[in-house]
Amino acid sequence: MTAPIFLIERDRLLAGERSLLDGPEGRHAAAVRRIGAGERVDLTDGAGLLAQCRVAVAEQNGLRLDVLDLYEEPAPQPRLVVVQALPKGDRGELAVEAMTEVGVDAIVPWSAARCVTRWHAERGAKSLAKWRTTAREAAKQARRAWVPEVADLAATAAAAELLAGAALPVVLHEQAELPLSGVTVPSAGDVVLVVGPEGGISADELQTFESAGAAAYRLGPTVLRTSTAGVAAAAVLLVRAGRWS
Repeated sequence: MTAPIFLIERDRLLAGERSLLDGPEGRHAAAVRRIGAGERVDLTDGAGLLAQCRVAVAEQNGLRLDVLDLYEEPAPQPRLVVVQALPKGDRGELAVEAMTEVGVDAIVPWSAARCVTRWHAERGAKSLAKWRTTAREAAKQARRAWVPEVADLAATAAAAELLAGAALPVVLHEQAELPLSGVTVPSAGDVVLVVGPEGGISADELQTFESAGAAAYRLGPTVLRTSTAGVAAAAVLLVRAGRWS
């Protein structure tokens, strides 16, 4: 069985041959997971630094660990960024969870014209916090050394700027002629993928994105929900990029 992974601050990972996992992560490891002395665990700062450890002492609220190995895992290339239109209900967290597990590197929530859900004031802040927590927990489940960045809510103009700066700018559209399965993915840089809302990307939005240099691609013969389209498209792009093999 693979060792569970927990998040810890970088400076604490670099402190020496011993590490203390305490706080919420430590309590979860000791009290919920019931990890005991002699067991293997991994620690990461979520930005590539990974420590392979063995539990020296299991306490009520944390673990004292011997660091067996410490190394940096390079950031994946190309970097996959998904601009995700806001889904209804809890489908946003489901999308973030699945995209994190498959390997998406950054997620940008997008307030598209046809989104039913709107993030305003306190509600928006809470929803964004949920997305970030979901990405963090899903990264641990997937044993990722890099936790995906979940950016602030973006308007269409900001999404277009991301596309303009991408090595490969992609917009999913059910009426597109180009198949995503045939796209050539660069070996480095940002691949920016735009996933529209349940009501689809508006004509004005599509024109804005195409003016930014993006091309529209179809995923397949069926129309997927916005909360699953990004996951499916990410899988295709990761295969094409050679990150999945």
